This record gives sequence, C-alpha cells and structure tokens, in this order.
Amino acid sequence: MALRKTPVAPLHAVQPRQLTRDLRGLQQQLNDADPRQRRHAARDLAAFPDAALSLGQALSHETEPSVREALFNSLGHIASDAAVQALLPLLRTEDAGLRNGAIEALAAMPDLVAPCMDRLLLDPDPDVRIFSVNLMGDLRHAQVPHWLQQVLRHESHINVVAAALEVLAEVGSVADLPALRSARERFDSDAFIQFAADVAISRIETS
Repeated sequence: MALRKTPVAPLHAVQPRQLTRDLRGLQQQLNDADPRQRRHAARDLAAFPDAALSLGQALSHETEPSVREALFNSLGHIASDAAVQALLPLLRTEDAGLRNGAIEALAAMPDLVAPCMDRLLLDPDPDVRIFSVNLMGDLRHAQVPHWLQQVLRHESHINVVAAALEVLAEVGSVADLPALRSARERFDSDAFIQFAADVAISRIETS
C-alpha cells in the first residue's frame, strides 16, 4: 500500500511592516495598536539620535512591559543630553515601574546626568529630590559624595535626608563622616535620623 504524505500546513505569510523604517515612520509606529510593532519601532529608533524626545514621550503612556524595556534600551543606547532630558520627567511619575526604569537608565549615563544634579536637588518637589538621591546610589560619578554631603548639611525635608543616609550607609567613606555627624546634630530630636545616621557611621568606621 502506498504511503500517504501527511498534509503540511501552509506557512503563515510574513506580514510586512506597514510604515517606512526612517525616523518619521518609526515615530509614527510608536503609536501602533499592536505592541509588537511598537516594540520593533522602539528598538529600531536606537539608531536615530534625534528620536530621544519621541522615545521619552512614548514612555509616558506606554503600558506594555516589553515595549517599555525597548524604549529604555534605545534611550540608553542614544545616551545623549536629549536622552537625559527625555528621562528626567519620569522622576515625577507615580508609576513606580517607569520611575525605576528611568533611574536605572539615567544611572548608566553619569557624565550626562551630572550637570543636572544640582538642579534636581533643589527641585520644589521633595519626592523628586528623594528619587534624585536614590539615583545617586547607582550613579558612578566622582561628585556623588559631594552631592550627598550637601544634602546632609542643607536639606530641610527629613525624608530626603533619610534617603541620603540610606545611600551613604551603602557607599559612604570616612570623608562623609563629618556630614553624617552634622545631619545627626541638625535632627537631634528625630529618632529615625539618629538611628540611620548611627548605622551609616558605624558601617563606615568598621569597614
């Protein structure tokens, strides 16, 4: 008896990307209803330095995690002043995922973030100042100790000072001890600041 060949299902036709792969076409594709198309666009825009603003704007309303990741990766690849300015507004968002993604991306661009740090630490919103201090925990820049010491000596909001103490407990050195003791004295009636300062001082002195 002759063997019968099992029918082979036809291959799915490759769906062409609808828009052109230039800057304008990819920017338009960031608004596509299909998250796969948005992810392709976000990824491909890494090749266009002028796309930083569009990538940041897309992040402000994107909800699909894989697309967000591609957007952050492309901004990190572009790594320009424009990329930093596109990410900084996300420090104000209430979406913790977006905020943490922005902090991670900014931490990878220390030399570009550094000129913005003084302004961030003077922001009227204490939450922005707190997140800026959190950013310093991962920011590999020579000025980080100076910025944290300024916070300990001059910041009036207790939660911002507490954030700086937490960072210094992890990355502080002997050079930070005078500022730590200054913060302890300034907030001598606050039990938490006393405790956090003592922890940071103890870790530095025993390291």
